[in-house]
Amino acid sequence: MVFIYKLITILLLLVTAANSLPTLKKKNLELPHALKQTYGHKNNNGNEFQVFQSNTDTDYSIRIKKIDPSILGVDTVQQWSGYLDYKDTKHFFYWFFESRNDPKNDPVILWLNGGPGCSSFTGLFFELGPSSISANLTPVYNPFSWNNNASVIFLEQPVGVGFSYSDDEQVTSTAVAGKDVYNFLELFFNQFPHLRSNKFHIAGESYAGHYIPQIAHEIAIEHSSDASFKLSSIMIGNGITDPLVQYKYYQPMACGKGGYPQVLTDEDCAKMESEIPRCELLNKGCYLSKTSFACIGANMYCENSVIGPYEKTGLNVYDIRAPCETDDGNCYIGQTYIEQYMNLKEVQEALGSDVDSYKGCSDAVFLGFALTGDGNKPFQEYVAELVDRNIPVLIYAGDKDYICNWLGNLGWVDHLDWTGKELFETLPLRPWYKDGVQYGQFKSLGSFNFLRVYDAGHMVPYDQPEASLAMVNSWISGSFS
Repeated sequence: MVFIYKLITILLLLVTAANSLPTLKKKNLELPHALKQTYGHKNNNGNEFQVFQSNTDTDYSIRIKKIDPSILGVDTVQQWSGYLDYKDTKHFFYWFFESRNDPKNDPVILWLNGGPGCSSFTGLFFELGPSSISANLTPVYNPFSWNNNASVIFLEQPVGVGFSYSDDEQVTSTAVAGKDVYNFLELFFNQFPHLRSNKFHIAGESYAGHYIPQIAHEIAIEHSSDASFKLSSIMIGNGITDPLVQYKYYQPMACGKGGYPQVLTDEDCAKMESEIPRCELLNKGCYLSKTSFACIGANMYCENSVIGPYEKTGLNVYDIRAPCETDDGNCYIGQTYIEQYMNLKEVQEALGSDVDSYKGCSDAVFLGFALTGDGNKPFQEYVAELVDRNIPVLIYAGDKDYICNWLGNLGWVDHLDWTGKELFETLPLRPWYKDGVQYGQFKSLGSFNFLRVYDAGHMVPYDQPEASLAMVNSWISGSFS
């Protein structure tokens, strides 16, 4: 979920990498080529799947298991889980919930969390899904779930995340992840063809600010003529998309210029400001070359400059208003409950998991992306492609987040090189009201939209569930602005 590449973290992970790969313990399974040649499949735990092979890329197939909603009690709607399988090497887990309203006609949303290396079940159980998980590890109904008026797919990608796993192949770049997700969507809509004519949106947060533009590019540009489904829009919340621009806004956010009082000393604020030019220079080198060497160097220097001083405060990087609730890096005790719940045998059996160990965020996946310098590479160019093709884009940001703060997100959207750039960057932020309540500020031009959400941290649906639901309902209905 979080985008933090610190030098000390990378060094520690390098030392322990041999012991941490793979992060998931796979059950005693054999998933041979026959998997893709049969209609039915049962794994060693007795989980039954229907299996369908891709018509466009025979290396991919999808397994589908219908879930009895009464078993887990997460929601009463129809739901399915399963795996996207690539050959015998990569296996991506998903959980799909129909809309509570009108599943035949309501839009479909694909939700992705970030990290890189964090499970999208954080979104499911901690933010926008049908239920949260209580301290006694039972589902608690969420009246503000995004599936109130949309069917939602929670996909765990790349491999190594959550219940997704790989025998001998690691995904270490956003580009590879984009191809995998496109093939998943092709197979998904082939098996749910009645949804193909519905609006389809991709949403996510944090490192999904990398994933989503790449996936959208794969769908709308690379497969514009042969995709069996159409991309209607993308939504990115508190994302990292244009690091070159966004790094410049950590100092203002921590030093009282983002709408919250200064949390660093005057000395640290001055030091951070003095280090911005070198960070910018290194990141320009990353953008120009896009090589691992240049991008890792930029990442190490910039992260040390902008995260190091903030960490000394003990404050939550996801919410500048408070310290972390835990010392495991997740900062929220509720995420510990999710991890415990997903490790219950009855939950894994009900969902059809191939693995018997679940971790909310994978250090191994994080390391793999860090060692390719993926985090510092630019992905805003793909966003410009979309808005210039009139595909709606919503960039939203809780204004109490530090790690992917709203100032940096406003900075990169104003800086984005698209046909409406000159006018868009001059537009002021206007009050955003829904049902008579001002939830934030926004500006829109054509297909490009930015929203600042008041009093929300990194995870907007967690901190402001009513505002989050109002946002997504207005967006998917076409009445946002």
